[in-house]
Amino acid sequence: MYRTFFPRDLFAEFDRLQHEMSGLFQGIPSIRGLGRGGYPALNVGSAPGSVDVFAFAPGLDPAAIEVNLERGVLTLAGERKAEAPPSDAKTTVHLDERFAGRFRRVLSLPEDIDPESVSASYTDGVLHVRIKRRAAAEPRRITVQ
Repeated sequence: MYRTFFPRDLFAEFDRLQHEMSGLFQGIPSIRGLGRGGYPALNVGSAPGSVDVFAFAPGLDPAAIEVNLERGVLTLAGERKAEAPPSDAKTTVHLDERFAGRFRRVLSLPEDIDPESVSASYTDGVLHVRIKRRAAAEPRRITVQ
């Protein structure tokens, strides 16, 4: 009988399978952005003056993060390097849960964003992208003569 170093239960295997299946569709944008899961984890918030996107991605070089906004679609992409032992070391890795590799997240944004007013900062492993909203025209009453 085959025994693993870290035995898993059946529910953990189903969770792993669901995570792998959701990864198959990670590069495909949808109306509401990608579904649950994916790297980096995102928080998206809306305020009267802006839309804020927070991507939780510790350990990245800020210069290696690509942030693109085109036709109301925000794309975050980059690569997280693997932290593996040296190739000449005789080390066995028993558990490796940290994501490594290329990533891409795509979000559809509201129509009233201003593509000329975008800022991005990366602090303490959190990428913050703020897209300001266009100033809405104030409604006014028009008198009929």
